[in-house]
Amino acid sequence: MKKLLLGATALTLFAGFSGTAFADYTLNILHINDFHSRFDPITGSNSDCNAETDAKGECFGGIARLKTIIDTTRDELSKDGGNVLLLSAGDNFQGSLYYTTYKSKVVADFFNQMGFDVVATGNHEFDDGPAEFSKFIAAANFPIIGGNFDVSRSPDLAGKIKGSIIVDVGGEKIGIIGATTEDTPEISSPGEVEFYDVIQYVRGASEALDAAGVNKIILLSHIGYTVDQQVAAALPLVDVIVGGHSHTLLSNTDEKAAGPYPTMVTNPAGVEVPVVQANEYGKYLGDIAVTWDDAGNVISASGAPYLIDASVKGDPKFAEELTALAGPIQEAMGKVIGTTTAAIDGSRETCRAQECEMGDLMADAMLDRTAEQGASIALANGGGLRASIDAGDITMGEVVTVLPFSNTLATVQISGADVIEALENGVSDVENGAGRFPQVAGLKFSFDLSKPAGSRISDVMVGSSDSFAPIDEEATYTLATNNYVRGGGDGYETFASGDNPYDFGPPLENVLADYIAKMGGEYTPYTDGRITEIK
Repeated sequence: MKKLLLGATALTLFAGFSGTAFADYTLNILHINDFHSRFDPITGSNSDCNAETDAKGECFGGIARLKTIIDTTRDELSKDGGNVLLLSAGDNFQGSLYYTTYKSKVVADFFNQMGFDVVATGNHEFDDGPAEFSKFIAAANFPIIGGNFDVSRSPDLAGKIKGSIIVDVGGEKIGIIGATTEDTPEISSPGEVEFYDVIQYVRGASEALDAAGVNKIILLSHIGYTVDQQVAAALPLVDVIVGGHSHTLLSNTDEKAAGPYPTMVTNPAGVEVPVVQANEYGKYLGDIAVTWDDAGNVISASGAPYLIDASVKGDPKFAEELTALAGPIQEAMGKVIGTTTAAIDGSRETCRAQECEMGDLMADAMLDRTAEQGASIALANGGGLRASIDAGDITMGEVVTVLPFSNTLATVQISGADVIEALENGVSDVENGAGRFPQVAGLKFSFDLSKPAGSRISDVMVGSSDSFAPIDEEATYTLATNNYVRGGGDGYETFASGDNPYDFGPPLENVLADYIAKMGGEYTPYTDGRITEIK
């Protein structure tokens, strides 16, 4: 058996063991992922849903509806003695004014009432550093797991999080392993927490569970759909993977789905492993029924994600609690800062893969704000844009939902060669929907995904309007971005070593709001071909 990595406490007993194994055992796993504190309903484009639109039945999700569907489904499955687990695959922090205002407390308060059994660690749980994550762990009435990282050097987290646990459900021992994306140090702020190889960790943890007599093993991961499949194909002891991080919709009926629910992956023993994920923002509740034989072999796996639409009546107690929480927020965030003549696309599917309307708007706003400081280029990471804005009035609340991370405007001086290197980083992981994709202003470039990462960028031009010229690799350029990217976040280490860095400009939400006001208060979204994919 492989030795477990540092910081991965192998097993924690969560409930007493009892009962005798039956020939077949079925477990229904209810699951969400990438909730991102979206406590209110959302529109079809994932922007905030106002009361009028919600009343028309055109909105989805919301914590009150999620509570109802969880309770209803769990009660229905349990009434005949069925076995049920409720899991979250991480990224419950960040993404709405509720989190911005109340931080982890609001997540813990609602999740405690919903009765989650186990919750995974997402990369965004580190956005406000280990101290805030520690508060979440202390407030939670459920175990939070994450195995492939070492918290021993973190004063806030040392000894507070386990790598895997054993739970008892209907007299059967279920092992649950946690795993979090290895690039968390690049895309969040984990401080002294060190991350390790996911496959190596999960291999050791699953072998430890197997040696302890646990033959039903779930990986509750926040590593993305692609990596989940790689893990399933590499390891023989993991029976089921419940994932998150890539916000993937899996479905057997929706033509927009990335794959079937469940996606079956053949492991080294020739056994098919079900992999599931339930999209994002509490819009779906995943439900997979897994049956094991007495030897611990999965003999069937089936289910579907439930779309939580207007047909689901929200839990009245949750609705009342939200109203109380929203009061202090609404007055300030309801302020109209402008209008848009059409919807502004800020979807992750677009902004992490190609030029997008919200990316052009954000980069234009950053460049406009810093032009007098000598900036000639702006770069916004696509993953920093978290929502679209529908046509009509634009409220400050919508702007903050697009830009929820409290980032500030930053500048740095770098060479033309470093700009190209940064762009190479930006397009290095488009295939996995990485948030590093570069939305730009004052810059044009092409990229070719058929080429290896690190050699995809070409035709880099700098300038404005119709006056563009090839970038000079020896010249020095002042670049505007956000403080997170400037500090090396999302793999932009080139910026971290640049000259004359300044990270303390105005908050990005104010930069965007001020830019719209400067444009006369009415904005027409557009793209202009500043980014070209070579196909």
